[in-house]
Amino acid sequence: MAYSSTFTYDLKQIMNKFRLQLTYEIRMNTHPLRELIKDSELMSSIAQSYGTPSYIYEKGQIENNVKRLKNTLATYFEKSHICYAVKANSNPHLLRLMKSAHPELGGDCSSPGEIYAAGLAGIDPKDCIYTGNYESNSDIAMALKKGVYLNLDDETSFDRLLKIGKPKRISFRLNPGFGKGTFSQITTAGENAKFGIPAEKIINAYKKAQDAGIRQFGLQCMAGSGNLDEDYWEELLTAILHHTKKIESSLGINFEFISIGGGLGIPYKDEDTPLNYNRLFAKLSNILYHNYPEKASAPSLWVEPGKSFIGDAGFILTRVTGLKESYKNFVGIDAGMETLMRPALYGAYHRMIKVGEHGENNGSYDFTGPICENTDRIATAREFPKVTEGDLIAILDAGAYGYAMSHNFNTRPRAAEVLLDGDTHQLIRKRETIEDIFFGCNV
Repeated sequence: MAYSSTFTYDLKQIMNKFRLQLTYEIRMNTHPLRELIKDSELMSSIAQSYGTPSYIYEKGQIENNVKRLKNTLATYFEKSHICYAVKANSNPHLLRLMKSAHPELGGDCSSPGEIYAAGLAGIDPKDCIYTGNYESNSDIAMALKKGVYLNLDDETSFDRLLKIGKPKRISFRLNPGFGKGTFSQITTAGENAKFGIPAEKIINAYKKAQDAGIRQFGLQCMAGSGNLDEDYWEELLTAILHHTKKIESSLGINFEFISIGGGLGIPYKDEDTPLNYNRLFAKLSNILYHNYPEKASAPSLWVEPGKSFIGDAGFILTRVTGLKESYKNFVGIDAGMETLMRPALYGAYHRMIKVGEHGENNGSYDFTGPICENTDRIATAREFPKVTEGDLIAILDAGAYGYAMSHNFNTRPRAAEVLLDGDTHQLIRKRETIEDIFFGCNV
């Protein structure tokens, strides 16, 4: 059977497209900081300057992450707004860097401290959203005073708010009855979640606010963290819009914004496929404007990214402190669960790289820190090259919920934080001292 030249040309096109897509995915799954960490001279200089363990953040990667999302939203939505999830990493130097990459950046704050951190970075309170849960009166009072957009987790929060003051605008957090996250502990909607107003009660919450005289409304829904499944986001926005349309038709209100919350995932493993922002937000744009065909009057789409801005831009530089052959092979490092809590808390996986040209894997090891808990494992049964005492290791993807969740168990001071720009570096948080830990005891 003879094949036409047209068929041959089409087949070549298909194969070339497949080859390009495969090359793209391989490139995207190669960690953006991997080559940087191979620079043993630079890494040794950082370790000598600031000690270990230290959190290191790469300036260019943060800027790229911010601009990538900003530009994608601008492409597909008439109106959009980004509120960075300050809980992911609240260092003011890093917040200022994000704001320089996107001057209209707002903050997603969940405590008075996060409102304060956003203020240190020059983020305008009116561009911020405050989402507490089971808030104290003092928390609500500060948020109201600062003028952030109050996003309430429950009708009882609104009752407490009215005893303090009444804002001009309000939103409520919807629990649509389902959620999805990398781990059960960070699935923040559904029947087991402590967050949000159940879908069957959400109209009553807005009716209460409307009866109190409030006329400006938004709606927020944060259903889970670390999601890399595009279908999930389509399902989530479809569910949100189902409820916004019901609220609008029941109460005659118009929403200024709809927030899909945070939860944009990043690859923590080489085999993870990163989110394709263009494809994802093109789909979400179609869903939004199908429900609101008049784009000029449609609600603004808000997003609250955390780890997608800072996660892959940060790593922990740690040093090997000891090797132990026991029932298992252990590599002791000076960064334990007090430095990086996620593995002990969730069983989270973080890639690890030996600094420099490290050669082939040499065996399977558990990596553990100096903490007196058996859960103090940064990694278990991890294939790794041969190491010796004093070698430097990088723990990847630690920019989000790394330093922010670090603590002082075993009375261990918290690590230093360093901003890296090319081959220059700057201290952006001093290493804590033992004396610092006891500063509050001087009463």
